[in-house]
Amino acid sequence: MVRQVVFITGASSGIGRAACLAFARAGYDVAGMARRQEQLQALAEAVGQLPQPHGDFVACVGNAAVHEEVQQAVAAALARFGRLDIAIANAGIGHRGAVADAKWEDLHTLLRLNIDGVLHVIQAAVPAMRRGGRGHIMIVSSVAASLVSPYAAAYAASKAFVSSLAQSVRIELRTDNIFVSDFLVGRTETEFNKNRLGEGARKASRLPAMTAEQVAESMVAVARNPRDTVILRLFDRLIVWGNRWLPGVMGYLAARQYR
Repeated sequence: MVRQVVFITGASSGIGRAACLAFARAGYDVAGMARRQEQLQALAEAVGQLPQPHGDFVACVGNAAVHEEVQQAVAAALARFGRLDIAIANAGIGHRGAVADAKWEDLHTLLRLNIDGVLHVIQAAVPAMRRGGRGHIMIVSSVAASLVSPYAAAYAASKAFVSSLAQSVRIELRTDNIFVSDFLVGRTETEFNKNRLGEGARKASRLPAMTAEQVAESMVAVARNPRDTVILRLFDRLIVWGNRWLPGVMGYLAARQYR
């Protein structure tokens, strides 16, 4: 039986790394893309130490914010495995602080990675999936996409963009037999928190957090049984529901949490 192939950005740490391991453990061949070569090498070694049988892994060093580098990474995955079945646009970065006071370099970095990075994955993956006759794109968004988020507004807006994109691209690609899932991920314990731009070192420590492994296992489950929109926890569903019906209250709570 031919193994399915998964391409994952942001693979060197956090959810991306956990997803590479989870898919390889489940028998998928995996191409992981990230900027940090040493971490990718360590990930390749970790995949090799998984119990047999497991999928193979190829490291693709590059920046998801750069169109040509994503194209090259997908080409490397195709050269190694000959096909592409699933693409997970996972690379992203956070930002905290008032928009009016933010450094433009930080906002530019955020938008290029969180928005451009997703668009690059779609444009690189779709031609290969069309040739294969089917495919599945998973876009990693956030429950913040639906929230009034003072002091996390730039990040939330970037995720609102990609969640909106997922809903529309799903319809565009339906005739190509390519499914699109929108992952609204809640707070997860990863390097994401300490790498946040702006006034980013402070954590929203009172919020319950998932592990990256929990998110990764849900991705494997959704690969096997595709879903349009994925919200993993009841707590996160309540956040989305609260913002829909009580946006003023949620905005007030967010301002207290993030300021």
